Amino acid sequence: MIREVDARNLPCPQPVLRVKEALEELPIGSQIKVLIDSEVSLANLKKFLSAQGHKIISLDTLGSEFHLLIEKGSPSMIEDYTITCEPVEKESPLLIIVASDHLGEDKELGKLLLKGFFETLLANNFLPYRIFFMNTGVKLTTLEQSFIEILVELEKRGVEILSCGTCLKHYGLENSLKVGYRGGSESYIEPLFSSTKVIYLR
Repeated sequence: MIREVDARNLPCPQPVLRVKEALEELPIGSQIKVLIDSEVSLANLKKFLSAQGHKIISLDTLGSEFHLLIEKGSPSMIEDYTITCEPVEKESPLLIIVASDHLGEDKELGKLLLKGFFETLLANNFLPYRIFFMNTGVKLTTLEQSFIEILVELEKRGVEILSCGTCLKHYGLENSLKVGYRGGSESYIEPLFSSTKVIYLR
């Protein structure tokens, strides 16, 4: 049974400390489910998990809540991290949904065009706050190494990279995710109504 840590309605930095305590009590490879309701807590939790070598298996957005499935990693990866308790604002109102591994009907040309699109985002620092990959688009976060390198750099600049969990399962790629996290339909449905701009690529 997966342990659940309900850190909703807790002031910063309590959510991170609750998760830290839970992970310390479990062996490497164990998983916990975490419930939080603050973007500040989410940002701090991501920072903590990355620094401590833990892995986010999935991240679902349910209204104002965030549900995370976390796997405990190796203590050999411990780095320093800083908890910030100031409000976190999205730097961009832009959501990008990628529903294919190429643009248009010509697959070979479409792969080049799609890669060029994301290379242009990087070169000009045009950063959406989230990119959600679905359908064959999940192959870009799992199989296409040249694309993965671009997405890793976007993630380093603060862009959330999410892949459809149902789609990963459909293509047998659940254990092949190389960048970002697995997310459900909530990861793009809620932002569809809250984002001022949405780009849909297929």
